[in-house]
Amino acid sequence: MLGIACDPLQHTSMYERGSDDSEDSDGEGGLGNVSRVIIRPPGQSGKAKRGHLCFDAAFETGNLGKAELVGEFEYDLFLRPDTCNPRFRFWFNFTVDNVKQDQRVLFHIVNISKSRNLFSSGLTPLVKSSSRPKWQRLSKRQVFFYRSAMHQGHYVLSFAFIFDKEEDVYQFALAWPYSYSRLQSYLNVIDARQGSDKRFTRCVLVKSLQNRNVDLLTIDHVTAKQRTTNRLDRSFIRVIVVLCRTHSSEAPASHVCQGLIEFLVGNHPIAAVLRDNFVFKIVPMVNPDGVFLGNNRCNLMGQDMNRNWHIGSEFTQPELHAVKGMLKELDNSDVSWIETGVIGLIIILMFVQYIFLDLSD
Repeated sequence: MLGIACDPLQHTSMYERGSDDSEDSDGEGGLGNVSRVIIRPPGQSGKAKRGHLCFDAAFETGNLGKAELVGEFEYDLFLRPDTCNPRFRFWFNFTVDNVKQDQRVLFHIVNISKSRNLFSSGLTPLVKSSSRPKWQRLSKRQVFFYRSAMHQGHYVLSFAFIFDKEEDVYQFALAWPYSYSRLQSYLNVIDARQGSDKRFTRCVLVKSLQNRNVDLLTIDHVTAKQRTTNRLDRSFIRVIVVLCRTHSSEAPASHVCQGLIEFLVGNHPIAAVLRDNFVFKIVPMVNPDGVFLGNNRCNLMGQDMNRNWHIGSEFTQPELHAVKGMLKELDNSDVSWIETGVIGLIIILMFVQYIFLDLSD
């Protein structure tokens, strides 16, 4: 374990300014998400009783726009669309508390924008609680994805759940969340633990529209001796560029990227060979604003950045503009480079590991 201090629910309120946030970004992420909303049965008011569920998504990476009680045990849940773009509604991440022990519920997410998705192939939501912080997938027997005549033919994701501990806060999500704050904490940890033989450098490639860091890690050889004794022809530098989280909801990619970074800066002999023969330039979070806001695909401006590389405006997409500038700089220099996503890089590294395995002897 890296010893990163982290709330077991990653429940950082969007209304509390983080150390890396600007004055302007404070609180903006909460717009559109439910914030400690208690759902009471019809005709009831006053102090909430046990079993009057409290929904919250006003935290980093959170997404839930509305919750309605539609039956004794049933709730219709509405996802908040991406900021400035109503087309994209798929990512969700919210908490529920003030539950009654053994309370049964049926949640219906009624406004998913993608009719073709992995829920139709058996994907199920994740859940964890404050006393059981390990994420678990719901059983397929509890989850249903179907076209609903009651919801104007829209596709609905329904899942049944039983709350078994009254004092717990329960969190539900599409995939394992990985927040901007978590990335900053991780990068600070590995930066602080570097010895004299620095294996990577970290710089801020650009600031996002909400003044968050777009970090660039450069990972290469450990010592000059390794470079000079290498048996490979080094007439040119081989550079591998890795881009991650252009789409903000692709949180699993961040977990893979962290594992990749951890391996490349580690002590494994193959990692040393890779550092000596390649330069890795990794942008672990291309879209930090979208990640922070809990968007599905878009940045703050509602733009799907993976469909806007041909634009890459300095003013509306500074992240793309900076990455393109870096790639152009590489293209104009005496290097051979490959640009890839995280999954593509894993395939490349499997091949590289096979080719250079003997060099680690």
